Amino acid sequence: MISRIIVVFLCLLLSLATYAQELTGIPEKFLKEVDDKSKRFEEKLMKRTDKALSRFQQQEKKMQRKLAKTDSLAANNIFTRSIDSLGNLKANLRKKTAKYEKVLSGQYNGYLDTLSNSLSFLKDSKEFLGKSKGVKDQLNGSLQRVKDLQAKLQYAEQVKAYIRERRQQLKSQLSQYTAFSKDLQKLNKEAYYYAQQVKEYKEIFKDRKKTEAKAMELLQKTKAFNSFMERNSQLASLFNFSPGGATSSEDVARSLEGLQTRTQVEQLIQQRMGGGPNANAAVSQQMDAARSQFDELKKNFPDADNAAEMPDFKPNEMKTKSFLQRLEFGGNVQFQRSSQYFPTTSDIAGQVAYKFHKNGSAGLGLAYKLGMGTGWDHIAFSHQGVGFRSFVDWKIKGTFFLNGGFEQNYNIPFSSLSTLRNGTAWTGSGLIGISKKYKITPKMKGTMVLLYDFLANRQVPRMDPIKFRLGYNF
Repeated sequence: MISRIIVVFLCLLLSLATYAQELTGIPEKFLKEVDDKSKRFEEKLMKRTDKALSRFQQQEKKMQRKLAKTDSLAANNIFTRSIDSLGNLKANLRKKTAKYEKVLSGQYNGYLDTLSNSLSFLKDSKEFLGKSKGVKDQLNGSLQRVKDLQAKLQYAEQVKAYIRERRQQLKSQLSQYTAFSKDLQKLNKEAYYYAQQVKEYKEIFKDRKKTEAKAMELLQKTKAFNSFMERNSQLASLFNFSPGGATSSEDVARSLEGLQTRTQVEQLIQQRMGGGPNANAAVSQQMDAARSQFDELKKNFPDADNAAEMPDFKPNEMKTKSFLQRLEFGGNVQFQRSSQYFPTTSDIAGQVAYKFHKNGSAGLGLAYKLGMGTGWDHIAFSHQGVGFRSFVDWKIKGTFFLNGGFEQNYNIPFSSLSTLRNGTAWTGSGLIGISKKYKITPKMKGTMVLLYDFLANRQVPRMDPIKFRLGYNF
C-alpha cells in the first residue's frame, strides 16, 4: 500500500515538473518563431511595396513623355507632382515609419492584435517567463519587431490607398485622351496585384507553427491574459469595452457611443422615403436587390478587399504565388495482377506538380515497381522495375480533371541500379484519362485516376492498357 502511494506521489511530481517545464520552456521557442517570421514577412512586404511603387512611377513617367508630345502643359500638371510623391513614398519605405498607434487604420488584423498583446502581457509575466534576463531581452526584441511590422503594414495600407486614389484620378484626368487605355490598364493591374500580394502575405503570416499554437493555448487558459486582452485589444479600444462586460447603464451607453440606433435608422428612412408600409417594402426590395448584386460581385472577385479594388480585367490568381507556393507534392499507388510474364506488382510513385494556371498543372514523377509474388500460396517481394513519369492535368468541371502524360518504364527484374543502364529494356507509355480530386484534410487532397495507355500494343511483353491509380497531394 505504501509503495503504491509513493508511486502515485512520484507520478504527480513528474507531471508537475513537466508542466512547469512547459511554462518556462515554450516562450523562448515561441519568441524565436515570432521574431523569425515577423522579419521574413516585413522583408517581403517592403520588397513588394518598393517594387509596386517603382513600377507605378516608371509607368507614370512613360505616360508623361507620351502626353508631352501633344500637350506638354497637361503632362506637367498631371504627372509631375505624383511622380515626386511616389519617389517620396519609396524613400520613406526604408526609414522608420511613424510610431504604431493603437487605432484601426485600414483593415483590422486580429492575428497581429492578439500577437502584439500576447507579447506585451508576457513582458510583465513572471509565471511564464521566469527571471532569465536573456528571455526578457529576446521578448523586448520580438515585441519591437512586431510593432515595427504593424507600422509597416499601416504604411502599406497608405500606399494601397494612394495607388487606388491615383488610379482613379488618372482615369478621370486622361478621359479626353484615347491613347492611354492600355497604360491605365497596366496601372490597374499593378494596383490590383499589389493589394492581392499583401493579402497573401497576411494569410501566410497568420499560419501558426506548433510551438506558437501551444504557447497561445496556454495563455488563453489564463484569466489574467484574457483580462489583459479585454483592456488592451484594438477592438476593446474602438468599442469602449470594459473588463468583464458593461454592467452599468453608463458603461452600456459608453460602449454604444457613436453607433446609430434602430430608431435613428427608421427616422432617416422616413425622412428620405416617407412613412407607411409602402416605404418599408420599397426599402426591403432595394436591400434585397443590392444584396443580390453584391453577392454576385463577391462571387466574381472573391479576393477583392473592397469595391474600389474591383478589377476591370480578368485577374490571374496565380500571379501572386511564388514558385514554391505553386508546387504540389504527392504520390499514388497502382496495382497490376499477375500474368504469364509478371508477378502481382504494386507501382509506388512520388511526384511534384507545378501549377501554371488555377485550373492546370504539369509535373514529373518517379515510380518503383514492387513484385509481390503470383498468389497467396507464393508471396515473394522483388524489385520488378522503375519508371519515370511526366503528366499534365486540366480542370474540366468541379472536381474532375483531364489527365495525360508520357512515361518510360523498366519492366525487368533487377538486383542493382547498374542494370538500369540498359537502354533497350525501357518501354514507353502514352496515357490519357480522367481524374477526380477530393478533400481529405484542409491541406491534403485525395486523387483517383483512370488512364488508358494508347502505346500498350507496342510494348514487348504487352502490359495491361487500363491503369487505375489512387493517390494524394498537398
